[in-house]
Amino acid sequence: MEAPREEEVIKFLRKYTVAWFRSVYGTFTPAQLMAIPYIKRGHNVLISSPTGTGKTLAAFLPIVDELYSYGELGDLENRIYVVYVSPLRALNNDIVKNLKVPIDGIRETAKNMGLALPELRVGIRTSDTLPSEKQKMLRNPPHILVTTPESLAIALTAPKFREKLSGVRWVIVDEVHELASSKRGAHLALSLERLEELVPGELQRIGLSATIAPLERVAQFLVGFRSDLEPRECVVVDARFLKPMEVEVLCPAVDIIRGSADEINEAIYREIKNLILKHRTTLIFTNTRSSTERVVFKLRKMFEKEGIIDVDEIEAHHSSLSRDVRLEVENKLKNGALRAIVSSTSLELGIDIGYIDAVILLSSPKSTTRLIQRVGRSGHNVSDVSRGYLLAVDRDDLVEVIVLARLAKERKLDRVNIPRKPLDILAQHIVGMSLEKKWHVKEAYEVVRRAYNYHDLTWKEFISVVEYLAGKYEDMLTATRTYSKIRYYDDEGTFGRKRGARMIYYLNSGAIPDEAKIRVFTEDGRYVGDLEEEFVEYLEPGDVFVLGGRTFQFVGSRGMRAIVRRVEHQRPTVPSWFSEMLPLAFDSAVEVARFRGFVSQLIDSLGPRKAVKELAETYGVDARVAKYVVDYVYEQKRYVGIVPDDKTFLVELWYDEVSRSDNAIFHTLLGRRVNDSLGRAIALLVSDLIDINVRVTVTDNGFMLTVPSEKELFNEALIAEVFKTLKSDELRNILRRALRRSEILKRRFRHCAERALALLKNYRGEETSINRRQVNSEILMKVAEAIPNFPILEEAYREVMEDVMDVSNAENILKLIETGDIKLHIVRVDGPPSPFAHNIVTHGYSDIILMEDRRKLLLKLYEEVAKRLLERKQ
Repeated sequence: MEAPREEEVIKFLRKYTVAWFRSVYGTFTPAQLMAIPYIKRGHNVLISSPTGTGKTLAAFLPIVDELYSYGELGDLENRIYVVYVSPLRALNNDIVKNLKVPIDGIRETAKNMGLALPELRVGIRTSDTLPSEKQKMLRNPPHILVTTPESLAIALTAPKFREKLSGVRWVIVDEVHELASSKRGAHLALSLERLEELVPGELQRIGLSATIAPLERVAQFLVGFRSDLEPRECVVVDARFLKPMEVEVLCPAVDIIRGSADEINEAIYREIKNLILKHRTTLIFTNTRSSTERVVFKLRKMFEKEGIIDVDEIEAHHSSLSRDVRLEVENKLKNGALRAIVSSTSLELGIDIGYIDAVILLSSPKSTTRLIQRVGRSGHNVSDVSRGYLLAVDRDDLVEVIVLARLAKERKLDRVNIPRKPLDILAQHIVGMSLEKKWHVKEAYEVVRRAYNYHDLTWKEFISVVEYLAGKYEDMLTATRTYSKIRYYDDEGTFGRKRGARMIYYLNSGAIPDEAKIRVFTEDGRYVGDLEEEFVEYLEPGDVFVLGGRTFQFVGSRGMRAIVRRVEHQRPTVPSWFSEMLPLAFDSAVEVARFRGFVSQLIDSLGPRKAVKELAETYGVDARVAKYVVDYVYEQKRYVGIVPDDKTFLVELWYDEVSRSDNAIFHTLLGRRVNDSLGRAIALLVSDLIDINVRVTVTDNGFMLTVPSEKELFNEALIAEVFKTLKSDELRNILRRALRRSEILKRRFRHCAERALALLKNYRGEETSINRRQVNSEILMKVAEAIPNFPILEEAYREVMEDVMDVSNAENILKLIETGDIKLHIVRVDGPPSPFAHNIVTHGYSDIILMEDRRKLLLKLYEEVAKRLLERKQ
């Protein structure tokens, strides 16, 4: 889409609006030029552009202009015209402050032109809004309502406030990319269809998004379908790549293979220090909250010692900090009082953070889309260059960031994953709908299917949720006090409100599960410490992890207690930050695998030395970085003769003399979500065949199966037998078996049961404990297993397989293996594992307490491989 000329665009706006805009901003940005005419003509519009390109004003300016035109004619009524929805309450407060500028400015400009315009009111309604404020809104509703997906859903069922929403004309959805990829998006999509039922005409929907793909699918998510189930139309304003961007790959100035953990750390911080000193304000992204705290601590200590920068000019920002602390940090940033700010993911979203002139990414951001979003936080104006530095810390990381930097320059984005048919969110909305009126079931089904996430919902799935809510299984579920939430009149095909359901809905609706700590005890009842629930989700009996500097083996869980046993000299299988770590996106992962093949071909055609030069030139990296990558691939090639890439998978069989275990390392560079799907399924099939419990270690670059044994158990025949059973059309069934008793299913089932109002977080105004809910959840789950197609259990399986894992892409990979498009090679190594396997083997050692151990182990493996290669040469 070409941006129209400014003269064409200003025809759509009133003179006083244009005069105010030019006095403040001078000229329109491309996003504004493209969007304003379409919004004025009444089209649904999705605006996708980076931070600092004026997309918020692109949405609001034509609407504020329109509302003032009503005011000119005396037609501005005492009702809500605009609903603005954002996933962040903090962003809502920002929007209200920022909206006052154009609203008051345009009114003042009009006054100077001799026009008296009425006041435009803006109000916030979230869970923080006081009851007295809500009462004021009933008497004097805002013309523009600022809210969240959760508060909008509740507002739709509040009888008096619902009336105030009946005249809404515009809905603006901010941060669409953040909402679309989660159940909060499904929650909002259903609310918008319910709002659509309430208003007389069609809503005009405007979506604001950072960089995301594919835009057509995201646009469809925003607007949904019409009553005839044909897609609603949406104009896509694609201004994602109009802002210039520069990305540089850096590597610490130390030997990243032979250097100790301390040497590498010192080199990394020297690099960060130099970049901070080169720029006015630097935003540093880490991949975990714990890393954020560690980096801030180290930087403050370093700058305090050197006396170059005041330590108060360095701050942390992440979701675990209190709201007051975050706001204080954000204000310091906006006021230009910070030299460096370190964040995990919390500053990726569109909070106005003022001027940033450089972004450092410590390690791979795991996705091209995320890289562009993060780097896009620098250079706040549309003409400013967004400048990013990717700092890699090992050879796998280096390979990844080189590819992601190239993909970012080529604008190749990862496809967003939008949850399909989440039945727990549906259950919540059916209860909400029952509070509005008595519905014909078929009529409600058609409304639900208009929402993008539910377009493929079958009648059978819909009715299963209605019947569960109506108490069909009440007799079986009395032990968990799971009672009906709606009245269902089967004979007349209608459903309606049940007494007491309104308060249950108000106190328990929403899509975000409670975060909880799991208390850890040894088998003899000794308290060890706490773990995040998200971490425990990933544990399987036999997994080894580090807590408080000691190594423990996971035995199982009871409610919110984890039972462990102390173990010595066992290789940790899961690092403590694993649940926080962003998984490598599938599309990016395939490109990284393809890059490995490209480097291998360069070595074949040019030889290693010339390959370094060619790689440096082609990918715009320095010769030292290119040499690390070429040497890495060349060592793999010489050691096992195979470089796994996007067309070649390697299964490497390796016996570990130290732990007396046999291992099958699957070099499948597909990202953690796909590898988790394949790893669990293959582990189950191996366990079926050899009748031994199989432990799985999952990474982005592959996965490893481990069995304790005094001899080699894995062989080519066993792997071939597994792949005879592991067919693409059977993967989901095999995974269901693998997940049946897993921690992740147990805990996700509780989340789904809470969203579906089977387990109440708040009953009659009193909070119920998470421990009690988890215990009840486990009882409920056992009963649910005896009920065919019980919707909450079906949703828990779907969420784990499709949202946590990536079963769809795993199925596609298996199809490619079945057709021979991906070749499978099985090799047993005599000696240490191959170079590409080293980070998989040492994966569990990634805790800070064991970092030195990990470095030593990596160096030991590297030197053993180098020694073997030298012996072969002689």
